[in-house]
Amino acid sequence: MPAAALKPKSTPKPLPTQSTTKRPVRMDLPYAPMDKRPLPPGRPREWYVTHNRRLKAMRLAIALLDSGVYVPNQARNETIRSTAEMIGVHPPSDTTCHMVRAFMRYSR
Repeated sequence: MPAAALKPKSTPKPLPTQSTTKRPVRMDLPYAPMDKRPLPPGRPREWYVTHNRRLKAMRLAIALLDSGVYVPNQARNETIRSTAEMIGVHPPSDTTCHMVRAFMRYSR
């Protein structure tokens, strides 16, 4: 019998599967931007300012809760502003930071 016939055939290696631990995950933007809709016309300007401030405060409160800041005392203005930078919104004012802490108080 020839020597080639005695040699076992090599089986091809299976292709590696892509598991969830090896997939690249974007960490620079952990939150997907939401679709923007136009605000209702005809309201006073102060209504729009307050509405947008509430939306921003809610986004920041959710981001803080997701990052492990559960108590309003832990959410200092610096913490809230660094979270705003992380999620890609303009730094909030002192009034918005106060509103973020108020949302966190009522989230329990």
